[in-house]
Amino acid sequence: MSNAIIIVAAGRGTRAGGENPKQWQSLAGQPVLAHTVAAFKGIGRIVVVLHPEDMTRGIAQFQGEVALCAGGESRDASVRSALEMLEGSGVEKVLIHDGARPLVSRAVIDGVLDALDSAQAAAPALPVSDALWTGENGQVTGTQDRGGLYRAQTPQGFDFDAILSAHRAHPGGSADDVEVARAAGLSVAITRGSEDNLKITYPEDFARAERLLGDKMDIRLGHGYDVHAFEPGDHVTLCGVAVPHDKKLKGHSDADVGMHALTDAIYGALAEGDIGRHFPPSDPQWKGAASEIFLDHAVKLAETRGFRLGNADVTLICERPKIGPHAAEMAQALARIIGIEPGRISVKATTSERLGFTGREEGIAAIATATLIKE
Repeated sequence: MSNAIIIVAAGRGTRAGGENPKQWQSLAGQPVLAHTVAAFKGIGRIVVVLHPEDMTRGIAQFQGEVALCAGGESRDASVRSALEMLEGSGVEKVLIHDGARPLVSRAVIDGVLDALDSAQAAAPALPVSDALWTGENGQVTGTQDRGGLYRAQTPQGFDFDAILSAHRAHPGGSADDVEVARAAGLSVAITRGSEDNLKITYPEDFARAERLLGDKMDIRLGHGYDVHAFEPGDHVTLCGVAVPHDKKLKGHSDADVGMHALTDAIYGALAEGDIGRHFPPSDPQWKGAASEIFLDHAVKLAETRGFRLGNADVTLICERPKIGPHAAEMAQALARIIGIEPGRISVKATTSERLGFTGREEGIAAIATATLIKE
């Protein structure tokens, strides 16, 4: 791609409070910085500038999805490091964004990119609408005309070669990249900003960001249920784990009742029917197939729709085999297939108190719930 995005997240953010820098604090279950990066996926190559002490955390968080760059002593030094890293990579347009602005919309981003078709620099902003005062010692000392004043936002966009040259020539100490650009003689077009594109600065900003994210989120809940009967065998496969038993489960595929229930829960959240719609049992190619294939398909289908799995809960219903000793391994196996941390997967078991077909040990049933989140 000819576009690149530099996300500046090397600061310490002490005004926001908390034990961690604000970009690493949790917002709706993910680090602030994870939300910011997600807003730019698919637009261009992403470079995240981190404090040197945060590089290991960045590698673990993004796992190769973005390029990482160590920041400098100041914001403009950090931006320049990322620009130098991108030199020679064919980038034509570059967006420079604050890591602490996780709610930037695609409309704001596209507005900047479109402006760069005819301008060397562009940035979103909002006109100042409130009355402005000057003050001293807690007292109003005068008023200030608000005409022609704007509240600057990011991403600020530039012709790549022009902003790289501007940063190389700048002595340092700029408030933002527009200041660097103007010092080099570049004209900067103003594009439409958004009130929701807030920069998290103070502790109370997290609560507002949570509310705004809640308004934007599309949260889906799906349920799955599956049953397989026993037949002669020496093990059962449950949630991707082979559990020794004096029977096995009967089915067209590998009969992994837990994984089937979870797969159906994901399809259900997407209003996509069940496994049978996507992998008909009448099709011989799926005979004996590993259920991992079905679960992987459901997860990828969710991703193409812009959803991620928030959490999943699987309950296995049987008298035997005993599930407890294997539950953690099952959660690990499901997490690996889905691509999330095991802490978001629950696998547990219950009996039916010797009632019904599970109580008579004729088979195993499974119930699963999955939460999908689109931000």
